Amino acid sequence: MCGRYASARKRQDLLEEFRIDRDRVTNDLEPDYNVAPTKPVYAVLTRDRRGPGEGAGPPEEAAAAADVARELRVVRWGLVPFWAKDPSIGSRMINARVETVDSKPAFRRAFAKRRCLLPADGFYEWMKVSDQGKVRKQPYYIHRADGGELAFAGLYELWRDKSFPEDHPQAWLWTSVIITTSAPDEAGRLHERMPMVIDPARWGDWLDPANGDAAHVHALLAPAAASGLASYPVGTAVNYVRNNGPGLIEPLAGDPAPLA
Repeated sequence: MCGRYASARKRQDLLEEFRIDRDRVTNDLEPDYNVAPTKPVYAVLTRDRRGPGEGAGPPEEAAAAADVARELRVVRWGLVPFWAKDPSIGSRMINARVETVDSKPAFRRAFAKRRCLLPADGFYEWMKVSDQGKVRKQPYYIHRADGGELAFAGLYELWRDKSFPEDHPQAWLWTSVIITTSAPDEAGRLHERMPMVIDPARWGDWLDPANGDAAHVHALLAPAAASGLASYPVGTAVNYVRNNGPGLIEPLAGDPAPLA
C-alpha cells in the first residue's frame, strides 16, 4: 500500500523533466512532504486538446482541437469512478493492485485509456519495531538513491457533478489512483507492497490512450526494481497530515530494531 508520499518538485521542473507539451495547471501546488489521500497532486497524462471537462477553447485553437499531447494537470488523489453516485468514495480508492487493476469495476475503464504518471520524490512506509520493550510503528522514507524523481504508475478519471452545467469549472472532478505491486529487497523489508514505478523509456507507451491492448499495457508494468531505492527512518511527525515541510524527510540517527 502507498498511503503517503512526498512531492516537492516545482512545476517548471516537472514541465521540463516530463517533456510536457501542454501545461494545464492554473495555480502552482506548494511543495508537499506529506501528500495524503484527497489532496491535490500533479499528474502527467496524454489527452486530446478537447474532451470531457474542457471547453472548445478560443477560435485560434479550433484547427488543432484534435491534437493529442502530453499534459501536466492537478488532480485529486483518490479515484472517483465515473459511475459513482457520491465522490466521497474516492477517499478509499487510493491504491489499485497491479494484479487486478484491469478487472476491478472501479479501475478497468481507466486502465484501458486513462493512464497517468504521478511524480514523487519518495514515499513513506511504516514498520513495526521494538522500542524499550514496546511495539510501535516507525515511519521510513523510501526514495531513489541517486535523488532522482519517481514516476508512479497511476490512473485518472473524470466524475461529472450534475449539479453544475457541463461548461462550469466545477462540473468535472479529476481524480487519480496509484497502482501498487509487490515490494522486493530494500522496500520489501518495510512493507509487502509499494507503488509501481514506470521507467522513463516506457512513459510514452504507458500514457498513450490509443494503447488499449491489455496484454501490452500489462507488459509495461514489469515488477518494480527496488535495487535503485534507499530508505531510512524519519520522525513520527509524518504520522499527522497537518504536519509538513522538508523536516519530515530528515533522517533519524540510527535504525530502530525491527520485530523478529
